[in-house]
Amino acid sequence: MILKGQRCLRKDLGAGQEVWFLFEYQKNFPELTDVDTVNISVRFVSSVQAFMAAFAGFIITSSCKHVMKDRHWISTDYVVFAVPYMAYDIYAMYLCHWFKHKAKHSNGLKTSSTNIVIDFLKKNFLIVLHHLTLLLVCFPIVVYYRKGLGDFFLGCLFLAELSTPFVSFAKILKRFRKQNTLLYKVNGVIVLATFFLCRILVFPYMYWAYGKQYGIPAHLVPFRIPLHCTLGNAMLLAPQVYWLSLIIRKAGKTVKVE
Repeated sequence: MILKGQRCLRKDLGAGQEVWFLFEYQKNFPELTDVDTVNISVRFVSSVQAFMAAFAGFIITSSCKHVMKDRHWISTDYVVFAVPYMAYDIYAMYLCHWFKHKAKHSNGLKTSSTNIVIDFLKKNFLIVLHHLTLLLVCFPIVVYYRKGLGDFFLGCLFLAELSTPFVSFAKILKRFRKQNTLLYKVNGVIVLATFFLCRILVFPYMYWAYGKQYGIPAHLVPFRIPLHCTLGNAMLLAPQVYWLSLIIRKAGKTVKVE
């Protein structure tokens, strides 16, 4: 009952933060549309959660000397906190889509809610699938089935969130048409660096860390651990590689325009 109440409170806090940001943005920046206000609010809340996750990941990885056996209390607790956030984030993304749709079809023509949901899922299929996988697959494994092993690796995965605030900041700068500023370009470099280091290289790093712990060459680790571990890592890595390719492609277009 207490845990259920904590989860409800966390959801309410996330929603409350967003409503507060909506009012603040509209009060201080009246030129912003509802679409802008909702998008900025969602990205701000997302960035706060990402910094918290990365900080938790840093604490866990720096505290666990043994990559398999050492434990840190925040590892499981943060997963319990992050689960309702993931559910909220799906709703927040849909809210952004709904406001965009409303602004685009402001001529009075109504679209059914079912069609809006279908359009949202088509445009955000991969990220929604990613969130649902974390909710329905990763959460039970982390909390119930891993038997207290591998807090270090969980911390490494938390560190992947470090790139999120910079991605969100880039979107906000783009809204204010700051693509030609030095700030936008510097932030773009940080996006590429943090995304590559924390979302791509983190996977070979985890294999290297495991190999170092047990005296196994890194390239042999995939053959010495259970197959489902490597398959799980591959499933988590695949969308990251795809998103990195989109970031690189967008950066290339920016360079060509200049």
